[in-house]
Amino acid sequence: MYHLFKQFLHWLLSFIYKVEVNGMEHYTQAGKRVLIVCNHTSFLDPLLLGVFLPDDITFAINTHIAQRWWLKPLLGLSKVFSLDPTHPLSLKDLIRYLQHDTKVVIFPEGRITVTGSLMKIYDGTGMVADKSGAMVLPVRINGAQYTPFSKLRNIVRLRWFPQITIDILEPTTIHAAANLRGKSRRKYSGHILADIMTEMMFATSHYRQTIFSALLEARHIHGGKHTVAEDLARKPLSYDALITRTILLGKMLQKISQPGENVGVFLPNSTNTLCVVLGLQLVGRTPAMLNYSTGSMGMISACHTAKIRTVLTSRRFMDAGKLQDEADALSAKVKLLYLEDLAKNISPIMKLQGFLQSKTAAYWYKQDQFSPDNPAVVLFTSGSEGTPKGVVLSHTNILANHKQVSARIHFNAQDVVLNFLPMFHSFGFSVGSLLPVLNGMTTFFYPTPLHYAVIPEIAYEINATILFGTNTFFAAYAKKAHAFDFYTVRYAVAGAEKLQESTRQLWLDKFGIRILEGYGVTETSPAAAVNTPMDYKAGSVGRLMPAMHYHLEPVEGIEGAGRLHLAGPNIMQGYLLTDNPGVLVPPSSIFGEGWYDTGDIVSVDEDGFLSIRGRSKRFAKVSGEMVSLAAIEQIAAHAWPDAQHAATSLPDAKKGEIVVLLTTQKQATLKQLADRAEGVAAIGLPRKVISVDVLPMMASGKINYPEVTVLAAKNTVPIEEE
Repeated sequence: MYHLFKQFLHWLLSFIYKVEVNGMEHYTQAGKRVLIVCNHTSFLDPLLLGVFLPDDITFAINTHIAQRWWLKPLLGLSKVFSLDPTHPLSLKDLIRYLQHDTKVVIFPEGRITVTGSLMKIYDGTGMVADKSGAMVLPVRINGAQYTPFSKLRNIVRLRWFPQITIDILEPTTIHAAANLRGKSRRKYSGHILADIMTEMMFATSHYRQTIFSALLEARHIHGGKHTVAEDLARKPLSYDALITRTILLGKMLQKISQPGENVGVFLPNSTNTLCVVLGLQLVGRTPAMLNYSTGSMGMISACHTAKIRTVLTSRRFMDAGKLQDEADALSAKVKLLYLEDLAKNISPIMKLQGFLQSKTAAYWYKQDQFSPDNPAVVLFTSGSEGTPKGVVLSHTNILANHKQVSARIHFNAQDVVLNFLPMFHSFGFSVGSLLPVLNGMTTFFYPTPLHYAVIPEIAYEINATILFGTNTFFAAYAKKAHAFDFYTVRYAVAGAEKLQESTRQLWLDKFGIRILEGYGVTETSPAAAVNTPMDYKAGSVGRLMPAMHYHLEPVEGIEGAGRLHLAGPNIMQGYLLTDNPGVLVPPSSIFGEGWYDTGDIVSVDEDGFLSIRGRSKRFAKVSGEMVSLAAIEQIAAHAWPDAQHAATSLPDAKKGEIVVLLTTQKQATLKQLADRAEGVAAIGLPRKVISVDVLPMMASGKINYPEVTVLAAKNTVPIEEE
């Protein structure tokens, strides 16, 4: 009778929830003594596991929950081990029970999620796995959180019959070192279990798809009328409207470009730019985001490197940003197309077709139409010779990084992201723009991060809950903001440059907000490590993302740290270099193909937290912008060809770093250099020029840059805030 009832429930749940079980071979592989650890999404979880997992498994369930009347009939299908995770004797009993070679299911969170992501993982479960010698079998339930049986009402869109998947991952073990005892052993075991659960959340996520496919998936989850984007025009875009505009623009852009072509995007942060990016990706073109802060010379170089023939821009943007001179210089090298002209060609019939196609996109858009490994964007970063190099990121790179971040930090459809970081930066493009849109949040586009007094007011007005920024910007906003401007902010995440202790303390004292410092580069799509509310260590940049691997290359003269090399699904496809335009150069390092040499010197502590010790590449980070010291030396060489030049960087409380140029040119001034550096933006010039009789040199004849830095520091007084 019991087996017939279980078969009936198997049929019923399969029918109404289309339950799909993956990885059953891992269940068999785990053996007889197994601790099954599962995320806790809803009240349905015990029933789902009891019905779809074979054998007579035992459920270790919190004593108070097991006594609830509505759960007792469901638990009657399996054995129940009443457990108080905070009571040591209860855990010891479970260890002895497991040692009789049985299979036990436990929910390490101890409660149903109220965030949609993993909650706190109790150390006790890790200790049970360690002491019992059981195989740990990670199982993820996905989809049940969208049912009315979850605790996410008013947080996500609930529905009665979403599809539910049960993913069973490869079994593993937890073995603490023999010298660990007591609380240290328990903490270590819990730490390992938390990592197992986090890795499980990432490994079972759907990131092997195109960005447009992910957009359709997000609409299916959150609903077509859900608002996802807004800008200063104050015309909110829903998923339906965003997809309609994407399709319309995609059709127009398809006519003016070739499949696989890199198309330049010379546009500000706005919903229109978002639609342009998505429209290009929809039709198999690659948006190449031009960094207009580098001036016309930098953009022309980028177009050459990525073999860009067509650049999309806007007359309104040219007027508002006073960028007509840059546009004129650019138009001499490539074809400039204005969005206003494209919009004139969109007829009412085309709009109707776009609307109908957006409603039916889930049926006509083929998942295999474009490979997830195709390029999704080209972003430009400074090259070692001072000319921009293109960083090619695939759809998988970007989406994998989103899933890595969401496995570490919880966010939901009620969150509002204020994105003031420009979309030509990976931080502003991937994290500030696409991450919210593809995960049900609303992103508000603001065109510049430099309006220090306005941005706090915008955050207050739109009830922003998440901010992504740099130390420079966070410090400036804090000085201008009212103490209540950021009252709705849950997360303030800093990256791109070192977070100063003064900035951290100012935000904590004035707003009661703990800034979460992270680390990333364009080449890692961009997030590589981040502090989180559950994993936080001041002064560090957090722990590496799930599924990322690292090696530290020893550096002579540095103890306890090394040059960081990274590998993982978020590592770029490769570079486009100016000396071989349009040819992709895949990443590689001394550790092999696919590894990326960050050039940063870091240390990693026993808990896995990274601390940046310095940079081996010759770059300065000025207000979060990468400025090539080699490029500045080239500019100086062009201005004063008969002199010698050496550029270095010094720490600066306001800008993060400033660049100082030492030159043997007599009576050299910054104005002279700027006058001879046509097309170069101010950020690409040094902050100070110092004339010297002779540059410090090594015996080999090379410039002694450490001595250059010392000399620059002696001749540079702190620059007062403007």
